[in-house]
Amino acid sequence: MASAARIVTRAVRTASASSSLRPISRRAAPRQVFQQQAARRGYSTEGPKAEIPKAAPQPSGGNGLLYGALAAVLLGGGGYYAYNSGVAQGDAVKSNTIFTPKKEDYQKVYNAIAKRLIDEDNYDDGSYGPVLLRLAWHASGTFDVATGTGGSNGATMRFAPESDHGANAGLKAARDFLEPIAQQFPWISTSDLWTLAGATAIQEMGGPTIPWRPGRQDRDVSYCTPDGRLPDASKEQKHLRAIFGRMGFNDQEIVALSGAHALGRCHTDRSGFEGPWTFSPITLTNDYYKLLIEEKWNWRKWNGPKQYEDTKTKTLMMLPTDIALTKDRSFRTWVEKYAKDGDLFFSDFSKVVVKLFELGVPFTTGEDARIEFARLD
Repeated sequence: MASAARIVTRAVRTASASSSLRPISRRAAPRQVFQQQAARRGYSTEGPKAEIPKAAPQPSGGNGLLYGALAAVLLGGGGYYAYNSGVAQGDAVKSNTIFTPKKEDYQKVYNAIAKRLIDEDNYDDGSYGPVLLRLAWHASGTFDVATGTGGSNGATMRFAPESDHGANAGLKAARDFLEPIAQQFPWISTSDLWTLAGATAIQEMGGPTIPWRPGRQDRDVSYCTPDGRLPDASKEQKHLRAIFGRMGFNDQEIVALSGAHALGRCHTDRSGFEGPWTFSPITLTNDYYKLLIEEKWNWRKWNGPKQYEDTKTKTLMMLPTDIALTKDRSFRTWVEKYAKDGDLFFSDFSKVVVKLFELGVPFTTGEDARIEFARLD
């Protein structure tokens, strides 16, 4: 049986989007602390740990080179996993062989993430979906087109100092959420897992299909990016163009990516800001754009950082970077288009998220290797 969060999501999918303001209520159920069942990979609090497989005994006959090659394949990533005897992959067991995942294997990972999203429905507004998307976005958004550094290849947020950057506060919840999946499918790289989880979250929250392809390799702490590569929500349009332009995005793509703010909420213990952007924070719609231009926003009077609140219900918020989209002529053109046409938003959002998740990845496959995942019904 679908969880309450999934029922709400499906109901909103079938209802026409409305810009009329309705009060939002937070989940009343007490939060349950997520208990980790499997051994964790090394995160910043544990220090960087190289995930090197235990060497298999070398039989007589000069096969040492073969076993060394198997270990090299594992360390190099690229969609291969060298199995020692008794290591399980999902519901299959491989023995002393190289496992090459196929489309159906990645679909199994998708299904496992989607099922966990249904089962673990006591986070924030009823879903870990928004924070999984934020993890994938922040892991990808560090890319610098000029230097070719950063991006989703590497999963360097596993380590300090990157995990401690202010923009990444609270993302340990998403990394912990994915640990059982990582243990169930040890052949997938962490950086592939994080972006696949982002694609899963979008689709399972009623968003468009996000074509995705594997090929990211995990890297060590030396590849961590400097702080300051992600947007500062207290700034305006000049800052947005500088940050997103460094990644290679134009004005239209900046506005399309901003539509992700239809999901989730801000937390005072993370960003300092507080509240959701829309009344359906676990369902992707184009209401973010509708609310931006149809409702009146005033500065909120409180002790926190400067943010806006709607004047009718005072339950929604917008950040300075959000309101900046309505002040700039080029940005506002796209805000208005997406407010009027949800299908156009979904189409452009899918394209720009695919681009985002592939920033900085040295793929050895072409775009035809992208997978369109079936949703979990």
